[in-house]
Amino acid sequence: MRKVKLIGLTYLRAMTKKPSVFAWFKFLTPLRVGNLFLLATSFAISQVFRRSFHWGKPFHVSFEPTTACNLGCPECPSGLKQFTRATGKMRVEEHRAWLNAMASRLIYVTYYFQGEPFLNPHLLALIQEAKKKRLFTATSTNAHFIDERNAEDIVQSGLDQLIISVDGTTQAVYEQYRVHGDLSKVWKATQALVEAKKRLKSTTPRLIFQCLAVKPNEHEIPMIFQKAEDFGVDEVRIKTAQLYAYENGNPLMPENEEYRRYRRGKDGKFKVKNTGGNRCWRMWSGCVVTWDGKMVPCCFDKDAQHALGSLATTSFSELWSSQGYRSFRNAILQHRNQIDICQNCSEGSKVWL
Repeated sequence: MRKVKLIGLTYLRAMTKKPSVFAWFKFLTPLRVGNLFLLATSFAISQVFRRSFHWGKPFHVSFEPTTACNLGCPECPSGLKQFTRATGKMRVEEHRAWLNAMASRLIYVTYYFQGEPFLNPHLLALIQEAKKKRLFTATSTNAHFIDERNAEDIVQSGLDQLIISVDGTTQAVYEQYRVHGDLSKVWKATQALVEAKKRLKSTTPRLIFQCLAVKPNEHEIPMIFQKAEDFGVDEVRIKTAQLYAYENGNPLMPENEEYRRYRRGKDGKFKVKNTGGNRCWRMWSGCVVTWDGKMVPCCFDKDAQHALGSLATTSFSELWSSQGYRSFRNAILQHRNQIDICQNCSEGSKVWL
């Protein structure tokens, strides 16, 4: 099996084609670089004094195109239709206003939180708004709504990165996690995108096969790398599965410990491998905006239970500097592992650029 490099408990990553080292440079401006310095400095000072100091604005934001999904994945609240919040789709006009309020300091925009992004018929219009602001754009998809008819539109939208969920190389394995999914559609979508990039002589979007490593598919992971090479996909990522019930084991937990987010303790119970300390770079560097404008601290707050306000009623600057946000950051610095959405996360303490 191809060797993968552990870069965190979320991803085991392996490159098939290395991205250009200059890929990010074109999105930087003096204001954005200065903002990154302010974020990193205030984050470091806050850790020293265990009190929230926050300068700068987010360099990354995740917009949620929709909460709707066509699949029924067993560890996904969207697929299981278990949200307490409403299902809907982000509108272009509202997105434009929200993006404009933060774009000058942003570098990276992700068009994905919960749901299948391509169920929003205006997804490419949202992406194009970000490209007008010279921002790096990415999204993630189960690829069931991509084919020869829209592959060129996706390439022409300017999208920089597209993650395609590939949780197996045979239908019998794939559908054990991607319930109601059709793997043949994933292969057809991949082929259509690769061919569209060639026709348009485009290096983007960078295509990434992402496999959520679970017990039913771990034996097919080596074949995912081969599929990526066969199609001409740029990168493969193996993602560890976040499981809601894991202390006593879980039928989805891989046998191979390298693929697990959890390890068994001396008491026989499973625990997150590295719970991290009282810090979280994500709380300084970015935020998530739901389809209807709720601002939540990070992508682990899937049901928006810790919403810190709404962009539908309050300006972005007010929310980002609000007492509620300061209190949440202070809570992270004092007792992060007692906060429910942080208990299954080990990535927030790391600095990702």
